[in-house]
Amino acid sequence: MLSKKAKYALKALLYLSKNNLKGVTLIAEISENEGIPKKFLEQILLELKKQGILQSKRGKEGGYFLGKAPSEIIIGHVVRIIDGPLAPIPCVSKMAYRRCDECVDEKTCEIRNLFLLVRDATIEILDNTTLSQLEQKNIL
Repeated sequence: MLSKKAKYALKALLYLSKNNLKGVTLIAEISENEGIPKKFLEQILLELKKQGILQSKRGKEGGYFLGKAPSEIIIGHVVRIIDGPLAPIPCVSKMAYRRCDECVDEKTCEIRNLFLLVRDATIEILDNTTLSQLEQKNIL
């Protein structure tokens, strides 16, 4: 499930993308227009800045702006930055694999096999969708 933090990150990125031509955008503006608590938004934007998704400018004319073109920002990458692995259960994760304690045989586990399909479909969609496509509602 997508966390509220990841949803806010995507909303903030969409806002910045739509306002990309005007330059820097204040946190307060994003917070007010997107209904995101300002302190929470500050943490999210700092994480995205550390990963190169955003850049910032300090001072009176300061604020945040995209560090890459919207067509280069992959939604799956953003979600992983904020929420970690995309796998719905640990035994199907590529990045944070952990065997389920109650599992007798992973190869024949119907639940694992189903969630492998869910993981693969999720990755296929999120890793092939850019911020630009999301903004233009040009998905799939």
